[in-house]
Amino acid sequence: MALAPCFVSFAAIVFISSFINSLLLPSAHPLDLNATILPIFDVDLLEFSLNLEYLEADFFLFGSFGQGLERVAPNLTRGSPPPIGAQKANLDSNTNGLILQFGYQEVGHIKAIINVVRGFPRPQLDLSASTFAKVMDQAFDRPLQPPFNPYANNVSFLIAAYLIPYVGLTGYVDTIPKLFSTTSRKLVSGLLGIESGQDAVIRALLYPLRQVKVPPYDIDVDEFTRRISNLRNTLGRAGSKDEGLTVQVNEGAEGRVQGNVLAGDQFSLAYNRTPEEILRIVYGSGNASIPGGFFPKGAGGRIARSHLPNGYH
Repeated sequence: MALAPCFVSFAAIVFISSFINSLLLPSAHPLDLNATILPIFDVDLLEFSLNLEYLEADFFLFGSFGQGLERVAPNLTRGSPPPIGAQKANLDSNTNGLILQFGYQEVGHIKAIINVVRGFPRPQLDLSASTFAKVMDQAFDRPLQPPFNPYANNVSFLIAAYLIPYVGLTGYVDTIPKLFSTTSRKLVSGLLGIESGQDAVIRALLYPLRQVKVPPYDIDVDEFTRRISNLRNTLGRAGSKDEGLTVQVNEGAEGRVQGNVLAGDQFSLAYNRTPEEILRIVYGSGNASIPGGFFPKGAGGRIARSHLPNGYH
């Protein structure tokens, strides 16, 4: 019985601390009594992931459906401007159906994230063919002629799709160990499962085509993937965390195979990338403070905005 007052006092302190913390977490949902109050660090990381999810949702939806979040889930855009240059791709029925599934999966991801954090309006996205063309010119260190068009055909779209989910999955691999809350870890584990699946499907579709020329160039699929992966390594500025569809035998699984349908380290574990590395890549600038590429006005959320010059705030 002598412990009862102490226990009550401790419980009161915990309750008061939790209440104060809820007031200090503007990005969470403190008024939702059914929601878990997340540590601010978790909130920041979860919100950062929205950037890639918005990008993938609109790219896949437009590519397969010809319309994006404005049509499919307008409430998720929060009044933000539509993506620049996004369009329907020239896909066969099987590829179109696959990419449409990806698009709707990304819609679900956005909903899942904003169910636990407040989030932010979709950033301005640039999904124009010219943006992808600039990425490919960077990858090959020369202008491709004619400029690369991701919407031209199946192979070109899959090459463009190779650019995106892998970056997101490496971010989730980095995020999970940093999260404090079980709710956060469970959410990101679920996101990682689907993102890695999407990347695996894209790579598996491209792998049998690795020696096929990407029209209208005299360059095969394998070289495109290798060049893209090398570019992401260069822009990320954190060593080798990216590999094409084939590698040197000593770099393959157990140092025994050249085929590399799934990218992984020496133990075939997924690579990780920090938010800063991801920003350097999706901006195409190699600098988390210089927006561009797919995010001409910068990415959203506290982590991304903290790197931007005042003119972008």
